[in-house]
Amino acid sequence: MILNFEHHENPKNNSTPIVFIHGLFGSLSNLGMLARSYFETHDVIQVDVRNHGKSGHATDMNYAVMAQDLVETLDSLKIEKFSLVGHSMGGKIAMYLAQQHPNRIEKLAILDIAPFAYTQNHHGQIFKALIAVEQATLSTRSEVIALMKQYIQEEMVIQFLLKSWHKGQWLFNVNALYTHYADIISWPTSTVFTGPTLFLKGEKSPYIEKDEHFEAIRTQFPNADIQNIAEAGHWLHAEQTTAVLNTLNSFLK
Repeated sequence: MILNFEHHENPKNNSTPIVFIHGLFGSLSNLGMLARSYFETHDVIQVDVRNHGKSGHATDMNYAVMAQDLVETLDSLKIEKFSLVGHSMGGKIAMYLAQQHPNRIEKLAILDIAPFAYTQNHHGQIFKALIAVEQATLSTRSEVIALMKQYIQEEMVIQFLLKSWHKGQWLFNVNALYTHYADIISWPTSTVFTGPTLFLKGEKSPYIEKDEHFEAIRTQFPNADIQNIAEAGHWLHAEQTTAVLNTLNSFLK
């Protein structure tokens, strides 16, 4: 599948292109605060992964097909070598792609996720809210917000999800995401990628905190550097943008 993307070309620079991959329920604009800082120095590609944003909907949803989507999209742009920056689910797509196509990866930066099969459902209430909105007949954003507040208390989460509410419907494929949620939180491989890799973990986030998370990183990405972003949770790029950019800049330069 050729994904919907934005390609910010920089013909004056020969640096390796950087690809930014959003997480679950997101879209290509989600890492914009990071991507924009590279417009003057690199070719930058931001993508909507399948079943999100303006990309196509499909019944299949696993890391093999999501990584292949990205390969096909970059092939269509004739981009052979690239660096990847991925958050959460997008980080898993990036890791899987790097393990399957190591020779195409210049550098790999992963935001707050490990190559690990998680078991805890962090999104149950979100799915309840999305399905409730999908099944209701609502005409205004205020109605959508009122219904979502019955399931979700965090205003930031509601506003984030509403970025994908367009003309009375969700842009993402709620049914496919719900059906394949177990695939999304899982991890299908233990292949080793030896290229330069950076993991950024939110200090307050549960996604990289247990011994088994660190062990999975060290085993599969033996040359990884793990950096902590203070005073940040899972949305570290939004909560501590400057700190994340400073660390990314040192790695990607």
